[in-house]
Amino acid sequence: MLSNFLSKSKPINFIVIFGLFFFVFVAFTVHSFLNYQFNLNTCLKSVGFLTLFSVLFFFFNFIISKNQLTFDNSYAYFIFTILSCCFFEILFDYENLVIYTIQIFFLRKIYSLKSSKNTLQKLFDAGLWMGILFILQPFTIIFSVLIYAAIIFFKKLNLNNLCIPIIGFIPPLLLFFTHAFWFDETYLFTNLFYFDNLKSIGFYNEGISFWVTIVLLFFTLLGIVLKSPKALSINNSFKRSWQVLIVNISIAIIFALLTPKKNGSELLFLLFPASVIIGNGVEVIQKTLLKNILFLLFLISCFIVPFIF
Repeated sequence: MLSNFLSKSKPINFIVIFGLFFFVFVAFTVHSFLNYQFNLNTCLKSVGFLTLFSVLFFFFNFIISKNQLTFDNSYAYFIFTILSCCFFEILFDYENLVIYTIQIFFLRKIYSLKSSKNTLQKLFDAGLWMGILFILQPFTIIFSVLIYAAIIFFKKLNLNNLCIPIIGFIPPLLLFFTHAFWFDETYLFTNLFYFDNLKSIGFYNEGISFWVTIVLLFFTLLGIVLKSPKALSINNSFKRSWQVLIVNISIAIIFALLTPKKNGSELLFLLFPASVIIGNGVEVIQKTLLKNILFLLFLISCFIVPFIF
């Protein structure tokens, strides 16, 4: 059954789950081709999307396995795959997918702070990725809070560690300003710092994405309730990672509620922390039958949701 298969974390699991994604990807692509004219450009575009998705899935699996954000299972990876399928309509946009991939690179540095190796380099890289994200989507600056939350929870608090993310943040901005100045478009740079066009508080509420988000948040809250008592009762590295995850999902929710650019892309920032939290929540469930029912419902949703927008 699904529960038995996903309870292991082996290369074959990665291949099979990605194969599931590939099948849905092909089906969605064919479905899109029926609505739009098929040509070489659309074919190459689909290949580009699949390449980016492959990078995204690889790094997601790398982060959770390298930093032991779950036990030795594939629950979080499976849930992330299902959620990616459910948000196909939003992910099928190069700008959205590139921004989200960069955010995964940023999160990789955040959670790797669990290890004591190369702390300054990791913090510099986190600041660098944050700078790139800020240029592409300015309101993502709110995620800089996550850097300092990780510094505190992973017990890396000192003057050097507090300053180095800022130093990493500056180079992308200097390059962008130089580019804007050279082409006499400095307004592009100054516009990054204006947030006076914040929309009303709320999620993107068009199509099925709104309801998928509500279900996602419900299971995320359930995962926090189920896992937190056990995770926070023991003073170990996972406790600190769990605290960072809770901060991560909290910032992602605030970002989705307040961002001025409500086109659905803001919901993507929920996927990583929500997948890991839900995966940890499922670990706590003792009854195999209940796990199988949940996984089956998730599996069915990935074949239905992408095609009913």
